[in-house]
Amino acid sequence: MATMKDVARRAKVSVTTVSATLSGVTPVSPELKQRVLTAIEDLGYYRNSIASGLKSGRTSLIGLIVPDITNPFFTEFVEDVQRHAIENGQTCLLGISDADTKREKSLLRHMRSNQVAGTILCPTGGAQDYQTLSADCGPMKLVVANNAIPGMAFDTIMLDNFQAAIIATQHILSFGHRHVAIVNGPIAQEPAKQRQRGFQQAMAGAGLTIPANYMEHGDFREHTGYVAGQKLLALADRPTAIFVANNQMLIGVMRAIADSNLAVPTDISVVSVDDFSWATAFRPALTIVRQPLAAMAATAFSVLQERIAGKGAELHHAIFQPELVIRQSCASPP
Repeated sequence: MATMKDVARRAKVSVTTVSATLSGVTPVSPELKQRVLTAIEDLGYYRNSIASGLKSGRTSLIGLIVPDITNPFFTEFVEDVQRHAIENGQTCLLGISDADTKREKSLLRHMRSNQVAGTILCPTGGAQDYQTLSADCGPMKLVVANNAIPGMAFDTIMLDNFQAAIIATQHILSFGHRHVAIVNGPIAQEPAKQRQRGFQQAMAGAGLTIPANYMEHGDFREHTGYVAGQKLLALADRPTAIFVANNQMLIGVMRAIADSNLAVPTDISVVSVDDFSWATAFRPALTIVRQPLAAMAATAFSVLQERIAGKGAELHHAIFQPELVIRQSCASPP
């Protein structure tokens, strides 16, 4: 295995010049830089970034922990963060928690053991699950995205979930619907809590009450959306419209509607939070409330870089505004 000394010998430069070329901290002339890069390629040399970080006190590694890579929301978020990391000369270590708070803690310890400079965490629990988060992170910098618990002593990035539910529900009501149900996520999670609160306020603002059996909860995944949809559609007084709290459960609800031999929007109207490619593949195309994912990922990455650099004393609590994307999944009630 080639070493930095081997590279220096092949390029006929000092080890210091090789180190400066790799780190980019100290300027190196174009000629010397090219000689070093050619030697690296010829010898197949690779840099041990962990060892380099331990030696220099800096690291090019950052961490990213998400609950579910199959969810298009997190797929896009991961792609955006990783792109920013590459552009910044960093490597992003990805951890998938599978919506398990114990695994989140294990992944945080793993990030620390790999000497990452900082981590972006998309948590999946409730407030009670993060009472020891500061101890779990230790000196590692942390930015919390998506399910940000109020009062967290960390920088947070999230959607205005309350407003997202307001505009989705008001859009449904504008067609004259009065029997509107919700398929929501785990109420312990902040997005689900705020989306339910927004739904309830929009309904109350229209002078409407919500029957208890019109409020179903899943786990933000397709199967529980399907089960919730089946329950709602089996009611004797089934709803004429459903607000679904995320894209994965929306797919489940759409399957339940199809299996019940009902049509959207002729028999039932549907609106969801989270845009994704299938939203326009369905017929009719689905009306959704879009999150500005690219901006959220860019902000999470930028704030993490500030923390790593030791900049800024006050915590960032960035809240992004949702956008209603109107397609064809809503109509007047039958």
